Amino acid sequence: MKQIEGHILTPQGFMRGAMELDEQGRVARIRGEPVAEREVRDSAQPMLLPGFIDLHVHGGGGHDIMDGGEALRRVSELHAQHGTTALLATTMTAPMADLDMAFAAMHATGLERSAAGARVLGVHLEGPYISQKKLGAQPDFTRAMAMSELQRWHALFPIRLITLAPEVPGNMDVIESLCAAGFRVQIGHSMGSYEDGTQAMAKGAGSFTHLFNAMTPLHHRTPGMVGAALAHAQFAEIIPDLIHVHPGAIRVALRAIPGLYCVTDSTAAAGMPDGEYRLGRHTVTKCLGGVRLADGTLAGSTLTMDQALRNLVHGLGLSLIDASRRVSTHAADYLGAFDRGRLVAGAWGDAVLLDRDLKLMDVWVEGSSIEHENAG
Repeated sequence: MKQIEGHILTPQGFMRGAMELDEQGRVARIRGEPVAEREVRDSAQPMLLPGFIDLHVHGGGGHDIMDGGEALRRVSELHAQHGTTALLATTMTAPMADLDMAFAAMHATGLERSAAGARVLGVHLEGPYISQKKLGAQPDFTRAMAMSELQRWHALFPIRLITLAPEVPGNMDVIESLCAAGFRVQIGHSMGSYEDGTQAMAKGAGSFTHLFNAMTPLHHRTPGMVGAALAHAQFAEIIPDLIHVHPGAIRVALRAIPGLYCVTDSTAAAGMPDGEYRLGRHTVTKCLGGVRLADGTLAGSTLTMDQALRNLVHGLGLSLIDASRRVSTHAADYLGAFDRGRLVAGAWGDAVLLDRDLKLMDVWVEGSSIEHENAG
C-alpha cells in the first residue's frame, strides 16, 4: 500500500493527512482533517491535487501526433512531466492518407501506457468535418462527414471526441447518431450562427472547441457561436495561455459556463526552444511564447497544464480549488471519466504534488510516480 502525505484536495475541500493507493493504482482511502485553503496556501507542506486532464493535445517535446511512429508515446511523456495524467491525442484536418497513417501508428502503439507517460484515453478528432471558412491553423483538407471512414479510424484507436461545424451540409443531421454511438461532439471551427449552435446543442453537441477561437464572435444583434456557448453551454474548452483569449474574455466565460475546462491545444513546440516545428502539414514557428503560421495566425500553443493552473490562480485570481476543477474535474465529467479528475476512494491514483508556488514536485499516474519511473 503506497501512501502520499500533504494537503490533499478532495471534492469536499482540502484535508491535512494522507492518501493511500492500492496495488491496482486506485485510491484506497484518504484520511486526515479538514483545513481551509487559506491555511493550505500559507503552509510549507506540499499540496496534492487531482492530476490534470487535457482533452486537446496535438504534440509536445518536438513530436506531433500526426507524425506517427513513436510520437504518441513521446507526447504523453512530455505532458506527464507537466502534471497531465490523462489526455486525448488530437489529430489535424488532413488528407485521408495522413489520418490513416496517424491512426495506424496509434493502433500499433496500443492503449498500453508508457511507464513515464500520461494515460491516452483516445482521440480528439479535430476536423476534417469543419468549415473551410474558419480553418484557424488547420490545413485546408475539409470534407463532408462520412460515417464509414469515422468507423474505420475508431476501430483502429478509440475516438472519444469529434469537433465539427454544424452548419456544414450534412453535419447537423449526424450529431444525434454520433452521440448515440458514444462519441462526444463539440462545436468548433465554425461559421455557424447562434441558431446553428443552439440547434446543435439540442441534438446532443455538448461542448465548444477552444471557445472564442475559430468561431463566429458575439455581437449584440448577431450573437454568433460564442453567444450560443455563453447563453446555453454547460461545458466548453478554453486555452488559458493568456495569448489566445484575453483574461477579460476568460472571466466572462467563467461566469457563464459552469463546466468551463482548460486545454493546452499544445503543439510539438511545447517544452522546446524557439524555432520551427510541424503541426500536421504546416510548419509553425515558436517565438515569444506563442506558435504561429508564417502569416501570423496563432497555431496551437506551447502551454502545459501546470502553467495553465498557475495562470488561473496567479493571473486570473481563481481559488486553487476552482482552478483545479478547471484543469481536471470538469474535463473528466464532460468525457464521462468519473474515476478520474478527483481524489476519492475508488478513483485512479492520478495526482500532482505541488509546492506553495504551484511548482510541480511529483506526478502520479494510476498510482505510479513519474519521477520514480524516470529514475528507474
